[in-house]
Amino acid sequence: MKNVLSLVKKAIVLNSLLLLTLGCKNEKAYESRETFMQLEKEYKKYLENSALALDKINAGTSIKEMKSLYKEAKKQFKLAEPILAFIDDSNYKAINQPNIIKVNEEDATNIRISNPFGFQVLEEIIHSSKPDYEQIQKEAKLTSGRLKLLKNNGSLSQLGNHHILWIIRDAINRVALKGITGFDSTVALTSLEDSKNVYESIKKILTIFEASFTDKQLYKDWITEIETSQKLLQTDFNKFDRYNFIKNHTHKSLGIWNKTVKDWKIKFEIKQALNYNIISLFDKNTFNTGHFTDQDEPDNSDKISLGKQLFNDEKLSDSKTMSCATCHKPELAFTDGKKKSTETGRNSPTLLYAGLQKGFFYDNRTGGLEGQIVDVINNPKEFHSSLDKIADYVKKSDIYPALFQKVFKQSPADYSIRSAIAAYILSLNPFNSKFDRNISNKENTLTQSEINGFSLFMGKAKCATCHFAPLFNGTVPGSYRESEMELIGVPESKSKTNPKIDSDLGRFEVFKTENRKYFFKTPTLRNIAKTAPYMHNGVYTTLEEVIDFYNSGGGNGLGLQLEFQTLPFNNLSLTDKEKSDLVAFMKTLSD
Repeated sequence: MKNVLSLVKKAIVLNSLLLLTLGCKNEKAYESRETFMQLEKEYKKYLENSALALDKINAGTSIKEMKSLYKEAKKQFKLAEPILAFIDDSNYKAINQPNIIKVNEEDATNIRISNPFGFQVLEEIIHSSKPDYEQIQKEAKLTSGRLKLLKNNGSLSQLGNHHILWIIRDAINRVALKGITGFDSTVALTSLEDSKNVYESIKKILTIFEASFTDKQLYKDWITEIETSQKLLQTDFNKFDRYNFIKNHTHKSLGIWNKTVKDWKIKFEIKQALNYNIISLFDKNTFNTGHFTDQDEPDNSDKISLGKQLFNDEKLSDSKTMSCATCHKPELAFTDGKKKSTETGRNSPTLLYAGLQKGFFYDNRTGGLEGQIVDVINNPKEFHSSLDKIADYVKKSDIYPALFQKVFKQSPADYSIRSAIAAYILSLNPFNSKFDRNISNKENTLTQSEINGFSLFMGKAKCATCHFAPLFNGTVPGSYRESEMELIGVPESKSKTNPKIDSDLGRFEVFKTENRKYFFKTPTLRNIAKTAPYMHNGVYTTLEEVIDFYNSGGGNGLGLQLEFQTLPFNNLSLTDKEKSDLVAFMKTLSD
């Protein structure tokens, strides 16, 4: 236990030191430390109140009383969430993690498996049909202990006004992209109430920093918009209009936030995953592509053009008959249209938006585009070549040396070849679907069925708890540092008579970790109407079949009995109309 406490304390210190590096220019950040002391007092009060409510669970005499205490503890945690998630993201995630075994695989010699704890675990136990009192008390005590540790060791002394703006923007986006989806309340479905409490916390922060506003009307605009958002959140989880909320309120808040940046005279020194001046989460300019790669100037147009040429060059392969475009054809939304690729034995995923993730291949075996390119080059079933051979071919080419000299100011090399191809793939993010144009207020052409489908996707159907908007892939919003994998139980055939799990073991093949059998990366659903057949093995040919699979509860719903299946539901109980609306929405994601 002492080792755990020591690690947590170190994490808190490291997070605090990190904040020192997140600077900006022309900031009146440190004029009044009393303001930040007041904020710290409120923050620690939320943590303390949450822990106290959890402690009372141990003395609870009935499940009804325990549910009430849990609800209060969760409320106080959500009030603390905007600050906690910013200053200590690792501990925030630990306390709010899904009730799924956590597997960390650094390499074959460093594999750590840990059991989850925290609010989601406690919620599932308390709301189960046969609650285990002893387990409830154990989880409550463990969670309370972590909250107390954070309260006693956390400090906001290093924060400045620019951090406050980051905290507010992160919280607003977290509500829109995870909060209203049921991501962290899969059983009690209190996500809207939780989100309302997050907004209450934002309002409190703004109230504390009211004096920072030169434009007093801007402060009033904030309060009005927050209170309007809170009223909208006071509704039934399954009836909530998520499209209207994001389009007319999340995006409006982002506009007010940008005005606040100017009013407070903040100039940010570092970049984040989301660009600062955005007023829509669904736009070509929303993401900073540099966040997803180590290379300099990924948006360089000459580099992208060179990468495109290499992408389509069959002479890069040993057989001189295969290019990247062989399996990723632009006319097929960068897939090959086959059930399984002959070369890989798996369905070829789209490369559209592929650059905006932190894991590559279905088994997440590489962490960057350049690594993926090397894997393809070396694979005997694909390019069956080497970086040295490819570099030699490019150097001897009649056209490439001059192009590399123009882009990289030097002769072709293996790293610059990888860099150019990666830059091209990183550019394949159009954000020009019917849905993007509508939710960004550029046109008004969505049908009610399509709008309903989005709310279902983000709510009752629970699609967005794994396929996070706006990328609709498994790259987790907020920090955008992790691309998740899931075990959904894909069968080997679509027949429901004596179904069998597909033989592809997925992530297991990378490190042979037993808990990772049949786990696969969550791909993007953008352009999904153009990328059939579906799943890593191409088992389903229509979107209707895919929705039916999920609606039935995935592999477990078929009777496969997979211990580590990660779907946050047994079945979805979708009506025929709801299934139709879901398909209608997904078709709007075509660029």
